[in-house]
Amino acid sequence: WAATPHLGRWCLFPKRLWNALSRSSSWGLSVVVRKELMAEAAASEKGLPVEEKEEEGAAAPSVSGVYFICPLTGVVVRKDEKEKQLREAIQAYFSVDPVAASIMEIHTFNKDREKVRLCVDTMAKYLDNIYLHPEEEKYRKIKLQNKVFQERISCLEGTHKFFQAVGFETKTLPVPGQDTTEEFYVLKEEMLSRLEELKDCKEQLLSSEPVRAQLHRQRTLFRPSPAAARFELPHDFFNLTAEELRREQRLNSTQYFGKCQTLSPCFLMAGTFYARESVSVLYNFVREALRDDWLPFELLGPGGLKLTDENLAFNECGLVPSALLSLAWDAAVMAQVEAAREEQRSPLRPELLAGAQSLS
Repeated sequence: WAATPHLGRWCLFPKRLWNALSRSSSWGLSVVVRKELMAEAAASEKGLPVEEKEEEGAAAPSVSGVYFICPLTGVVVRKDEKEKQLREAIQAYFSVDPVAASIMEIHTFNKDREKVRLCVDTMAKYLDNIYLHPEEEKYRKIKLQNKVFQERISCLEGTHKFFQAVGFETKTLPVPGQDTTEEFYVLKEEMLSRLEELKDCKEQLLSSEPVRAQLHRQRTLFRPSPAAARFELPHDFFNLTAEELRREQRLNSTQYFGKCQTLSPCFLMAGTFYARESVSVLYNFVREALRDDWLPFELLGPGGLKLTDENLAFNECGLVPSALLSLAWDAAVMAQVEAAREEQRSPLRPELLAGAQSLS
């Protein structure tokens, strides 16, 4: 990134756009950003390397990449490692709850949501038939070569583990009237006395959602430094995987990761957000950093524009792919607060101040 301080207000842009800044309006700059991102996406689809242009005097990135938190383990990993971490965490969970773990696999690792919906509906129907007609032996057997089973269930990851976890076992049985055998899933006899458990498993299967790694905010507090005049973001903040592109198309949104910064007196605070998140998330992000989260304040975007509509998304108010915001206190309230205090102190939490970094 590159930055220029001016009268306590900061404005940041990706490094590769820095040279164009002096000859671009805000509208022109947004066009340049869009073209840059589209060019990178096209190169990625064709398997071509994205051209890197090093600039003299460029600083090290203020962050090393986009990071995520595994909700099952709390482990923080880079964006390109999150799928591997989720797999390992879910696999480990089989020793705790094999039913829940198999359901996680079904919903998380099968990317076609329509196929998943059809799959779990069909599986739920199998379990419903057993629950409603426990005396009917035919409902306790599932022919593995059945066309519906093969097309809707067998081809999806985690489904066989689920049937085994809820009490089915594989058996080879003779075909009536023929001198051949076929493989079936057959419900174990002891499960007939635990039909309520089977019903609960069905409800859990139907109501579950994919396990998603959570975006790590990477809250960082920077001390004032001349080095703040130049710092940049890694390409993780602009590049989307094919899966992310498909998901964003469904949401009719843009997911370029943005780095939004807020300026407390003498400090710069940074965080990472999705472009589709609302401004209210940013206000909460700031409040969490304050000693007194009730203190009223406003956030000012590029050009001093007040961000008053907290329901707007970042990409609807010009904060994508990056922005630096100013924080403005309510002057009357702050005057009363300062008058009541015996000594001056920072409005930021002590633990956050203790971890403040210097840009280098």
